[in-house]
Amino acid sequence: MNTEATVAAAATPTGWWALLREDARCVLKRDPAARSLIEVWTIYPGLQAIALHRLAHALWTRGWRYLPRWLSFVSRALTQIDIHPGARIGARFFIDHGTGVVIGETAEIGDDVTLYHGVTLGGTSWRAGKRHPTLGHQVVVGAGAKILGPIKVGDGARVAANSVVIEAVPAGATVVGIPGRVVAPARRTTHGFDLEHHLIPDPVGKAIACLLDRVAQLERSLAHSQGLASADNACGVCDDQCAEPGFATAKSHLQPATVE
Repeated sequence: MNTEATVAAAATPTGWWALLREDARCVLKRDPAARSLIEVWTIYPGLQAIALHRLAHALWTRGWRYLPRWLSFVSRALTQIDIHPGARIGARFFIDHGTGVVIGETAEIGDDVTLYHGVTLGGTSWRAGKRHPTLGHQVVVGAGAKILGPIKVGDGARVAANSVVIEAVPAGATVVGIPGRVVAPARRTTHGFDLEHHLIPDPVGKAIACLLDRVAQLERSLAHSQGLASADNACGVCDDQCAEPGFATAKSHLQPATVE
């Protein structure tokens, strides 16, 4: 995280209207498709959902129960975003697209957090008390990701699309997979928000590539030790030929070396 973003995260506005104005302005910074505040106010369901949630949460903290839940129900019907009025959400919260987002009652979200569609901040227990995750400042959660249980996702962490996170995530780390695993340490960015999802590593693909290279190495060593003419095995740079039945072809390459 850069210094400017950290300072911005610390400057949390107070009041429903002040928070909502910050929520609207942050959309223009994080979504290139947003061209004006009028567009953001009128056709962005994420902003509409957070506006109703902030009102419902204010009533919830004052001891009301049915009315905030009713507002949450109306918001879900209008926006397809389900946020329990008990959830605590910081400033400059952005839900991109929004369809299918679910945020549980005891979830806590810091400042400058971005969620994509299909994200679930869910619980793993029916017992009362803290049962939903806590997201730090400047967390980015990719589409379809599920973060489950009373775990902490540290400041500046990134959760890749469709990951299922059930353990705590260190600050600045990148989490990928089912179950989610940390695959990259903290990384610096010149912008306040790291939305470069195409740079998230693929640990499974990397492991398979390493295994293929190792197998090719072993085949060459075996062929050399047995005096066979080794084939130029190019598994490391193959063009998806492994999907085809090529065992017979591979065997034909491993013929005894002829002696002149």
